[in-house]
Amino acid sequence: MLNVVALMGRLIADPELRQTPNGIATCTFRIAVDRNFARAGEERKADFIDIVAWRQTAEFVCKYFHKGSLIAVDGSIQTRNYEDRNGNKRTAFEVVANNINFTGEKSSSQGNYAPGGYAAAPAQAPAARPAAPAAPVSYASGSADDFAVIDDNEDLPF
Repeated sequence: MLNVVALMGRLIADPELRQTPNGIATCTFRIAVDRNFARAGEERKADFIDIVAWRQTAEFVCKYFHKGSLIAVDGSIQTRNYEDRNGNKRTAFEVVANNINFTGEKSSSQGNYAPGGYAAAPAQAPAARPAAPAAPVSYASGSADDFAVIDDNEDLPF
């Protein structure tokens, strides 16, 4: 069987680190993931997906990610049944995280950091720079030893 999930989205709230009675770190959080398709004239919709992280992964998330942070998660879907306050039976679907990664590039300029030390999106797109003319590539400087002839009668070298 195959149960693999890969998601990239933004945290909708700050994650909170908790401990089980046995002292195991756990963290639950929700991310907003944009859908790939948007109907003409409508805004792109998002799905809000619950994520559960355990042990060092939970500590990593709580230390480096905050509300609005872009995050990449890979894991598997897990379901659990519970009874709500009114006595109704419910089923929860969650992604149990195996790996969590930063997404985007870390900014080298000062002052434009988002929580977690990664670059926040600039308010305006930077002005386009004129492209430098590309120098023509010359292959005339190559030697005859650059390529070796393989004899078809012999075994291949790999």
